[in-house]
Amino acid sequence: QVHLVESGGGSAQAGGSLRLSCGVSELTYSWYCMGWFRQAPGREREGVAFIASDGRTDYADSVKGRFTISQDDAKNTLFLQMNSLKPEDSATYYCAASAVPRARRPELFGYWGQGTPVNVSS
Repeated sequence: QVHLVESGGGSAQAGGSLRLSCGVSELTYSWYCMGWFRQAPGREREGVAFIASDGRTDYADSVKGRFTISQDDAKNTLFLQMNSLKPEDSATYYCAASAVPRARRPELFGYWGQGTPVNVSS
């Protein structure tokens, strides 16, 4: 059973930065995709950034050039560095894991963390 635990959310001013972390345990798939999603009140959950087991990354257009997804060498922790934050980045952020190569839709991710809130003020 894969366990994911996010941390690092909080408040920031527009233009500021936050770094989210996600502790990963029991991820034993030889191929996987991990991602960060976010969901604001009244809106659908959307994919923000993805990283595959081979290190390839992919980003939503809305965060390209501002957010960076990465993993530590042991692949026990997933990170999301968020720079140049905007008020529209405010949401609850979730990390997720999928055994489906290059998964992007939320329904393809079988494992989810509990979420961490991010609030960006103007």
